[in-house]
Amino acid sequence: MKEKISAILKTLPERPGVYLMRDIEGKIIYVGKAIKLKRRVSSYFRHSHSSPRLRKLVELIDDISIIRTETEAEALIVEAKLIRRYSPFFNVDLKMNDRYPYIKITNEDYPRVEITRRKCDDGAVYLGPFVDAGNIRNLMRLSERYFPLRVCRSKLTPDRHKRPCIEYSLGHSMGACAGLCSQSEYRERVADIILLFEGKQPELIERLRERMNIAAQNLEFEKAARYRDTIRAVWRLSRQKISSALQEDLDNETWRVLNRIQELLGLEVLAWRIDAFDISHTQGHDTYGCCVVFEQGRPSPNLYRRFKIRSLDDGEIDDFASIYETVKRRYAHVMDNSEPSPQLALIDGGPGQLEYAGRALRDLGFELPLIALAEREELVYLPGNPEPLRLGRDDEALQLLQRIRDEVHRYAITTHRNARAKHMRHSRLDEIPGIGRKKAAELLVKFGSAKKVAALSVEELMTVKGIGAKLAVKVLESLRRED
Repeated sequence: MKEKISAILKTLPERPGVYLMRDIEGKIIYVGKAIKLKRRVSSYFRHSHSSPRLRKLVELIDDISIIRTETEAEALIVEAKLIRRYSPFFNVDLKMNDRYPYIKITNEDYPRVEITRRKCDDGAVYLGPFVDAGNIRNLMRLSERYFPLRVCRSKLTPDRHKRPCIEYSLGHSMGACAGLCSQSEYRERVADIILLFEGKQPELIERLRERMNIAAQNLEFEKAARYRDTIRAVWRLSRQKISSALQEDLDNETWRVLNRIQELLGLEVLAWRIDAFDISHTQGHDTYGCCVVFEQGRPSPNLYRRFKIRSLDDGEIDDFASIYETVKRRYAHVMDNSEPSPQLALIDGGPGQLEYAGRALRDLGFELPLIALAEREELVYLPGNPEPLRLGRDDEALQLLQRIRDEVHRYAITTHRNARAKHMRHSRLDEIPGIGRKKAAELLVKFGSAKKVAALSVEELMTVKGIGAKLAVKVLESLRRED
């Protein structure tokens, strides 16, 4: 065995992933997948092989690189895409006609949900691919029970004089054929289904909760109960982790940049998935720690996460403590297998932020390569290294790290602004004794903003139903005191 290969084998993890074998010219000659990379790749060199083709492969191997994946399912997808892109000489056994199933939302005025193994350019929405048959069955059952669409294939023309089909009576349809729902209501349900199959449960839950609250306010308790049951069902279903990056074809430029990052940072594995962290607040108020995820050099927004900082008092500023809390909470979720694990984490900041992020990982007992990228001079800091990396502005590795850093900075600012706007919308009116949500909403609808309400006279404010002279005075005094 070559000394170089022997050294590589010692660094391989006992984790799922894909391995790429290259010849002396750097050409990929074989791609494989493994549940445990170290065990699988080492097996090529432990035994003498009876197959001449396998013996020739081992003889030609000059380098091995790997892509760590979170699950065997991800490894299957990555392996198939790499083989299709590079057509390695020794990958003769791949069945190119084997395809993983997709969920198809048909391109119709009233779409249907189908399972298909062919992704066509027909205007339909394709979700997946799915490699776990049990998971797709569970999702379909939940969809059919709580988000039913039409199942008939005939062209649908709503007719209010038409009797709805038996599927409507069984609760398996919205009765669109009989005009029992509008096209906008139907499309809203289609949007729910897309969120469900994309694994975006938090967004779907939020949509359902808003509708449940509206139904309850309108005294439609049966409808509200249905939304409640749907929310519970969605939470019970384990989250379908679909990497948006895995749905795109790999390109040579991405490989070049990721290999450059691996070489620069001395990473044991290719940084297939990269997390990035930043903190945002206004003078210590509404402090949020945020994490964005890039996979294969592209953002995966469905994996973004934000954390309201709990360890600081309102108005207290401590970016180091905020980074510590954010990183610790993020990887606590990774350790309990509720979130995917990256191969690299990037901190927006300098040595101080990097040190506190490292403390968080050590306190958790979680190992992960860390770097920090400081603005202005764009210096890359590594743990335990007092001298930062100084990369040229035209360096492709630095440019990718900058894109990731800029994205987490944007996400952190947006998160903070939205929280601050929500806080301002509610705190100024909702917290005034005697003004509940309903009255606050009426005031905002009628006058436009809390600032405009504060400029009213007592008499003008009393024109709102349910607000007498005493309450009007209390509202105006409270708003003007805050100004």
